[in-house]
Amino acid sequence: MSSPDIFDRSLRSIRRDRMLADFAAHDFLYRAMLDELLDRLGDVQRDLPEALVIGCPDGSARTALEAMGKRVACIDPGFLAARAHGGVQGDEDALPFADNSFDLILACGTLDSVNDLPGALILMRRVLRPDGLMLAAFTGAGSLPRLRAALMAGEGDRPGQHIHPQVDVRSAGDLLSRAGFAMPVADGETLSVRYGDLLRLMHDLRGMGAGNMLTARPPALRRDALVGAAAHFVDAADPDGRTAEQIAIVYLSGWKPDPSQAAPARRGSATVSLAAALKGKD
Repeated sequence: MSSPDIFDRSLRSIRRDRMLADFAAHDFLYRAMLDELLDRLGDVQRDLPEALVIGCPDGSARTALEAMGKRVACIDPGFLAARAHGGVQGDEDALPFADNSFDLILACGTLDSVNDLPGALILMRRVLRPDGLMLAAFTGAGSLPRLRAALMAGEGDRPGQHIHPQVDVRSAGDLLSRAGFAMPVADGETLSVRYGDLLRLMHDLRGMGAGNMLTARPPALRRDALVGAAAHFVDAADPDGRTAEQIAIVYLSGWKPDPSQAAPARRGSATVSLAAALKGKD
């Protein structure tokens, strides 16, 4: 029996579509993640000609990859987002592509709200060709501590769950290995963004399609709770009147296994014992 969805798939699609009209005014997080993924791709000495972009709120990822000479397909949870960039609508844990279809997958900014992250990673490996590369970035554990604290202060003893569950770097790396990727790497960075008030932060989150998409989401904040949360947020401000919010970004990379890849030495195959090697250091 499948487990119930954590995230509302229909609402997720709607939120992705609603952000399109004004996304450029709120794209700083997506831009930071995409720029880093493209930098990492630039270090890869492989052509990887057939690419899949997962998450296409604008055409920048497609344009960048096509400028590298790649043929690009796109998929997005939002119908309008996908259609606007010549892609298809779909969720990462139900990819509508045949096995061994792509040399490269670039997944930017959506895996934090997929219902079945382990299943999504397995499918991503399956649709890659042998020795194909997956690069991903998404918001992770430790994100939005100021917002979380403000909402808890505003709602008092019975706060609702307004912020999504978050995956940390270590757990993401474990999932990558369990999904069968070779040479898995998981790391992260923290982006600091400063706001003069809580409402501007919440406006940015809505503008990037990052509002609450939980299936069991709480009712909207009462006015008094919102006022209390806003006051708590201002109380945390620096002397210049702006509060620093933190967004943790998780980066993943992994290759689909292929016999041509370097493999670790077979256990017991060393020709010199550790004791002998250490003796030589005396």
